[in-house]
Amino acid sequence: MISKIIKLGKQIYDTSNHREVHRFAVFLGRYMIYHSTVNKLVEFFQQDKLRNAIVSKNAFPIEQATRAFFYAGSTLKERTALIINHFNFEQERLNDEWFVRLNTDDHYKIWQSAQDDINWYATLHMAPGQRKEGLLAVNMYVDCIPLYQIMFWFNKNKDGEDSLWIGAMQGPNVADAKEIIKDITKRSYRYRTKNLILYMTMAIARSFGCQHIYAVSNEGYYAMNHIRRDRKLKTDFGDFWEETGGQKTDDPRFYEIPLVEPRKTMEEVPTRKRAAYRKRFAFQDDVDAQIAANMEKILR
Repeated sequence: MISKIIKLGKQIYDTSNHREVHRFAVFLGRYMIYHSTVNKLVEFFQQDKLRNAIVSKNAFPIEQATRAFFYAGSTLKERTALIINHFNFEQERLNDEWFVRLNTDDHYKIWQSAQDDINWYATLHMAPGQRKEGLLAVNMYVDCIPLYQIMFWFNKNKDGEDSLWIGAMQGPNVADAKEIIKDITKRSYRYRTKNLILYMTMAIARSFGCQHIYAVSNEGYYAMNHIRRDRKLKTDFGDFWEETGGQKTDDPRFYEIPLVEPRKTMEEVPTRKRAAYRKRFAFQDDVDAQIAANMEKILR
């Protein structure tokens, strides 16, 4: 088994880079300490031809189990179970082709703006740089520029119910980010872009048949394993989750988020704003319809 781990490690780390050599050595060291648990995960992937096809191209799930990823305070045993549950869940629901493709750095478009003067769209995709916070991501792009992304994984909650767990939400990291966001918000009928990426994630959760959505709090964000507790995160996750209807759970590391975004009735909207809200709701309904239709094509 050690030879297989070395081979997997060389897939993960560029050993021509001295920093990567150090990480590779740490990876092997952790394997030696926790070999029984890591072997269980390796065997899980290798005992099935589709999962083996995934890990042959994407060995990152093995690394993810050995590092302090996903959420603060996670243990190797918890991460191993999380990864196994996530891939079992996906394999039960996705067709064989897209089960492999989504886990080997391929993109699946779930939504496309009808506006012909902009290439604005959203995909399911998991990039290597997102692996600290999840196993899959909803990504929004404008003219191929990453705008917003939500990283997540599938796992059961304490009651054994299928759930989507959000590990992070990230905004744009480009020079003209404010102008891009301003334009996209206008095109969304004043619907905030970060609300839109969460709205899309809710639609994904429903399409997979999840019964709950949970999201990390500031305290639960994985990086709290590594940074001083007195440092503030750039994004206050708790404030945003509460704005969108989220409620604190018994575990202070997580909020529960609604599966369906609460929507005002027209009677609750001031008369002068009703026309704009009708357009916004129609826009949101189109997002829901497109995601449902596109996901149906790749689900069993």
